[in-house]
Parts: sequence; structure tokens; C-alpha cells
Amino acid sequence: MRTLTATMFISLDGVVQGLGRPDEDTRDGFTYGGWGPRYNDEVMGHELGKSTAKPGDMLFRRRTWQDFATVWGSATDGNPFTTHMNAATKFVVSRTLQDADAWQNSILLRGDAVDTVAELKAQPGNDLSINGSASLVRTLHAAGLIDHYTLLIHPLTLGAGARLFEGASRFTEFELTGSVTTGKGVIIAHYTRR
Repeated sequence: MRTLTATMFISLDGVVQGLGRPDEDTRDGFTYGGWGPRYNDEVMGHELGKSTAKPGDMLFRRRTWQDFATVWGSATDGNPFTTHMNAATKFVVSRTLQDADAWQNSILLRGDAVDTVAELKAQPGNDLSINGSASLVRTLHAAGLIDHYTLLIHPLTLGAGARLFEGASRFTEFELTGSVTTGKGVIIAHYTRR
């Protein structure tokens, strides 16, 4: 059985919206987009690089997949993250996407997210990771399908924006399996569901 790890960049007040660019996700009038890059440093790059060192498949919801396909799909910068993402098999959970041809090695998973991901996890293959796709993470968390979390907790509050655990969330306990603090104050915490 495959394991599923969610990697989420998060503010102290739980916001996961619009990390990378001002125009990344302005839904509901969110104006703080691009809050994350100023906290990047070598320690963060090293820690995130560990996940690209081993084979793995990626899991997305439609919106994040489309954004990543635009940003990373045509990149040829030699960045190890670019190389990893373009080479990885990318599963896209969507009820509305017509095809997944816009980004190489992408496979469309139609239907209910919980059912399709549970079926995918039960199949033999590489472990799965979610980067972003907060709504998918919330859905799969509620169904008990996420095995591990890597949270990059940034030292700021935003006061507005979509939060990682909004709405109903099941009672779940985690074990802290490791943590690193970057030079810019980001705590990278690794949790495993008990």
C-alpha cells in the first residue's frame, strides 16, 4: 500500500492560501499573496530536497495542478524540484477537467476524491505526495487517508485567507517524527498519523 504525505506551507494562524505569488490565489479578496518566498533559505531547500531524492508520485486537485503546470511544466532551469516534478507521475483529482495533457506524465482521476485516492493508495506503486491543494488535503484528512504531514510553519500571521483545517475535521493524533528550524525562523515539522 502506498503512503500519502501532505507538504504544506502554513502561517502561524493556519493560512495556506497564496504562498508563492501575489496573483497565485486571490479568491475571496485575499491580498497577501506571495507571503512565502522571503522565508526561503538553504536549510529549507535542503530539507525539501530530501523528498526529491527518492521516487514518488504526486497528487493534485485541478486548480493547483493547472497552476503548477503553467509555472513548472515548461521550466527548463535545471532546478532539482523542476526536474523531479516534471518526471514524476502526477495524478489530478477532478470532476471538471477534461484531460490532463497540459503537463507531461499527468493522469486524470475522475470521480469522488476520497474513493479515487483510496483506490490509488491501495494499488502498488510509488508513495504519493501532495504539495498545496489545500481543499484536497482537507477532504483526504477528513477521510483518514493522509499518513504524514510536513508542515513548513512560517513566523507570521496573515489574519485572512484559507486555512489548512477549516470546517469539520476529524479528531486525529500525530507523532512528531522530526523537525528542523531554518535560519529565517520557519519550523519544518514532520508528523505521522497515529
